[in-house]
Amino acid sequence: MYTISKEALKTLRERFPKGTRVELLHMDDPYNTQLFPGSKGTVQSIDDLGTTHVSWDCGSSLGIVYGEDSCRKVTDEE
Repeated sequence: MYTISKEALKTLRERFPKGTRVELLHMDDPYNTQLFPGSKGTVQSIDDLGTTHVSWDCGSSLGIVYGEDSCRKVTDEE
């Protein structure tokens, strides 16, 4: 399990504030059956462990785990 420094958590929250659109790049969850690279959703919050909680367009609410999974911010042009 990864830990996150206060500085990294602050940076993560500044980069992905509530309402930010994201695209999933990688998720390492054997129970995930709905999300694949390219899935898009909207950030709801980032908890103290650095997990980014997302409301995915497909209806899923799995979080992006800091240090395990990855996403990118979707630009307005996308």
